[in-house]
Amino acid sequence: MSSFSLYLLGIIVLIAGLAYVAWLVHVPLQWIGAGVIVVFGLGILGAVKHTQRRDPPK
Repeated sequence: MSSFSLYLLGIIVLIAGLAYVAWLVHVPLQWIGAGVIVVFGLGILGAVKHTQRRDPPK
């Protein structure tokens, strides 16, 4: 499994936990959905940034 896949798997677990806690404290579903979309987008950006290959020196 690539490091990108592991990073995204961790983000999905984090999102699931945060969404569950938000549901337990009765946050409206539209806010939970919006939060999931935002955190997932940030997770993709972070995964790309942290797993980006460096250009070899010339």
